[in-house]
Amino acid sequence: MTDAPAPALSPLDEQAMTAYIEQSIANIESAHDLAELKTVKAAVVGDSSPLALANRTIGSLDKADKPTAGKLLGQARGRINAALTAREELLTAEAEEQMLNSEKLDVTTVEPRYTPGSRHPLDLLMDEVEDFFTSMGWTIAQGPEVEHEWYDFDALNFDADHPARQMQDTFYIDGESVGAPAGEPSNLVMRTHTSPVQAHVMVEQEPPLYIACPGKVFRSDELDATHTPVFHQVEGLAVDKGLTMAHLKGVLDHFARAMFGPDATTRLRPSFFPFTEPSAEMDLWFPQKKGGPGWIEWGGCGMVNPNVLRACGIDPDVYTGFAFGMGLERTLMLRHAIADMHDIVEGDQRFSQQFGLTGKGL
Repeated sequence: MTDAPAPALSPLDEQAMTAYIEQSIANIESAHDLAELKTVKAAVVGDSSPLALANRTIGSLDKADKPTAGKLLGQARGRINAALTAREELLTAEAEEQMLNSEKLDVTTVEPRYTPGSRHPLDLLMDEVEDFFTSMGWTIAQGPEVEHEWYDFDALNFDADHPARQMQDTFYIDGESVGAPAGEPSNLVMRTHTSPVQAHVMVEQEPPLYIACPGKVFRSDELDATHTPVFHQVEGLAVDKGLTMAHLKGVLDHFARAMFGPDATTRLRPSFFPFTEPSAEMDLWFPQKKGGPGWIEWGGCGMVNPNVLRACGIDPDVYTGFAFGMGLERTLMLRHAIADMHDIVEGDQRFSQQFGLTGKGL
């Protein structure tokens, strides 16, 4: 928008000067803020204003007219400047009051300085599981996630042609084979379960052994509502003289009640695993099961296969053992009615915050 030329104002026209003063004061009083008042001031008394232009014509007037023109211009400038000063004081006070109201700080109010973080519920659950087993006097054992194929399969009685060893189930590591002639394919894998930790312990330590092995495992599954290629397990192993399935059932019942409450009920169904004989699936009675109360599979278990004991240097004629394992994601989903694995693995902080920082009530 371009400014229109200011109308000429005669310094000798008293009526026109009075009208100019009144219009200027009206414009000043209608200014809503200091920025608008600054614009009005430039228009009514600035260097290009009609009042300033009229003042420049005094030198060309007759000597007799100059006093009259000076008096009219001085009165006009005085009234307009007074109106500008009064309006500026009022608008300045209003602006300061508004700023104080908008920036007011209640020093008695304690505000959080940051959003509290939270640990992932799987970490909290793993701590709870470890606390449970250590309370029974068991040892928590850890092992490598990149594992030798012998510990992951051979020591656990998996045949060379077992389907679990195929590429569609196992992540094999590219590179040279460890402990084999040069040029042989790699015999390193991302561990498919935490059972190789048990094999390490049996090879390195003498019975009696009571260990729990929580940790991360890897299988070539697609991520969907109930599967993920990276998940967590806890496996238990006991090797001692005279252990039976009755001891196994007692430990599992105690563990189920610790995880799901004092009313938790389990049952064992015959099954098959290469590393246990006899083997069983452990089911949990689940009142909130979709479609009505019923049994839900929670994990696998059984007596340690003598071939596994023998491969790890333990005499099966002297010692017996039992082993079991279950998924921690599955445990978490059953406990809290989590329907989709994506909620657990995608890292949305809102999901973790439901469980708190320390996992109280987990």
